[in-house]
Amino acid sequence: MTAPDWVLLLPAVNAGLNSLATLLLVVGQILIKRNRVDAHKWTMFAAFGTSVLFLACYLTYHAALHHYTGSGSKTYPADAPERPLYLAILLTHVVLAAAVPVLAIITIRYGLKADWPRHRRIAKVTFPIWLYVSVTGVVIYWMLYHYAVR
Repeated sequence: MTAPDWVLLLPAVNAGLNSLATLLLVVGQILIKRNRVDAHKWTMFAAFGTSVLFLACYLTYHAALHHYTGSGSKTYPADAPERPLYLAILLTHVVLAAAVPVLAIITIRYGLKADWPRHRRIAKVTFPIWLYVSVTGVVIYWMLYHYAVR
């Protein structure tokens, strides 16, 4: 059995959400460097909301894929010479993605409390990890759904 079209469209939606999160993170970084604190705050809220929406769509995709096909994931071709690169990117992406919600919530919490020293300190850790996860999410999508299709 194959999955319906709405399920098959979700990976592209997820890649779009990761792309949007990437854009918002970079814009948020530029805004704070220009001392535009309120614009930074709302942009980072938008980045967080985009990432939450991504997570909901990601979980929906894998649950629906499992429901319709019996498998909750799509595998990279075993004979592809770039498979080790794909798996390395995927592994680092998954490990760091698990940390992003916790780091983002802590960073947001310190920002809302106006605890600027702690906010800046944790943001210096959160930002590159969150950015890496958002960018590699798009790379993984491209490799799995476009490059690996032969």
